[in-house]
Amino acid sequence: MDLAGKVAIVTGGASGLGRATVEAYVAKGVKVAIFDMNEANANEVIGQLGADNVAFWNVNVADEDSVKSAVAGVVEKFGAIHICNNYAGIGSACKTLSKKGVFPLDQFMPVINVNLVGTFNVSRYAAEQMANNEPINDDGGRGVIINTASIAGMEGQVGQLAYSASKGGILGMTLPMARDLASYGVRVNTIVPGLIHTPLFEMMPEPVYKSLEASVCYPQRLGKPAEIAHLSVFIAENDYVNGECIRLDGAIRMQPR
Repeated sequence: MDLAGKVAIVTGGASGLGRATVEAYVAKGVKVAIFDMNEANANEVIGQLGADNVAFWNVNVADEDSVKSAVAGVVEKFGAIHICNNYAGIGSACKTLSKKGVFPLDQFMPVINVNLVGTFNVSRYAAEQMANNEPINDDGGRGVIINTASIAGMEGQVGQLAYSASKGGILGMTLPMARDLASYGVRVNTIVPGLIHTPLFEMMPEPVYKSLEASVCYPQRLGKPAEIAHLSVFIAENDYVNGECIRLDGAIRMQPR
């Protein structure tokens, strides 16, 4: 896919991995719709990259009406949707059973709803609009969906149950969604990040931070949001990448704790 002049949705695009991807897309000539709930951060991104290139919708990804309305708004403003990146997500820290009792369902379900259901929710409405596009290449391609899982979806640690389940679900959706959408010329892939240096890590004590860096095989550091964004650009541009879950993790394999 030639990215110049294309339109992308980036959920969670106001910060972290999403923001880095918004910046990378705009540099390639993409118009970007940020779906997020942090309007202040989104306005900062718009101020940096320009209101002609980036627009913001306040979206709860787990809410059907919120997503459906925002997707329609993107098409109205930019004319089409060619790329959809799902980064929006939340975490939790709770064991299945501990001295406090069982994992409360009201703490488990929000993680599933935002991370897994939200990814599916945005993907399906984005795909619906991509199917309306005229083919953009000789293969009949019309768009690409790029979801975000985590190595926790494969190697979840103690206390990561809800987060791991949600990310494992995203991994499991990748191939069947790619197969579902193949006849429409819509590709589906999933990025599987390892330990990426987001603002969360800046709040950690230095010994903890250094220990996490040392756990990475090579290069022995945390990943950079720009490296995730670079992979996203590659997936969008390379029309033969489809149905893949691509780890970007410095060959780390998470231990139980």
